[in-house]
Amino acid sequence: MKKERSLGHKWMQYGALALIVQLAVACSDKTPTSPPAGHEAQVANQAQPAVPAADEPLVVAFGDSLYAGYNLDQDKGLAPVLEKALTAHGMKARVVNAGVSGDTTAAGLTRLAFTLDGLPRKPDLMLVGLGGNDMLRGLSPAETRTNLDAILAQLQKRGIPVLLTGMLASPNMGPDYAAAFNPIYPELAQKYKAGLYPFMLDGVIGDRTLQLPDGIHPNDKGVTVIVGKLAPVVAEALKP
Repeated sequence: MKKERSLGHKWMQYGALALIVQLAVACSDKTPTSPPAGHEAQVANQAQPAVPAADEPLVVAFGDSLYAGYNLDQDKGLAPVLEKALTAHGMKARVVNAGVSGDTTAAGLTRLAFTLDGLPRKPDLMLVGLGGNDMLRGLSPAETRTNLDAILAQLQKRGIPVLLTGMLASPNMGPDYAAAFNPIYPELAQKYKAGLYPFMLDGVIGDRTLQLPDGIHPNDKGVTVIVGKLAPVVAEALKP
């Protein structure tokens, strides 16, 4: 019972913070249907890895600020920390940061082909983590689903295995929104036979010692917690 109350309190914190972000976004311009000027250049600068060895798996982390390492030193973001964790577990892999802060699923869909075509070769695994900004902006879950479906369809067409990292709707969005948003990730993972890590912020949300001052994004300690949970799932997905 105590654990349930604690989890509920964390979700209330998340909901309040998400509402603040949502209101701030609502005061800005609406989400563009295509990336803003310079968007491709930002992606190109992030996703230009050295050519991995022939026997070295290539993993691409394609997502938003949770992947991009928002407000963290370059070596403290998800991709470099995950790469080190995989090496520590005896699996030497190259993990490419293809995260762009602020990306919605629509923006991700628009830049997907550009990102893939700029890689040295076809990835052995694609981590896809988008949808959080859709939720914070109050965009239609149907739109989020359609965009993620299109992303996964493109990756399937290219023969690229996928691990989908999910997001959950903030409580302040209401039960109807959550009922439409939360099933998106498990249902699409099942449809495309993709791997699924259900909630990207598991173990971090609600713990201020693991978060940046905004109360949502992980700090370097938070990234370490996320990777500690995510790395074994990635390693399993990379097994022949």
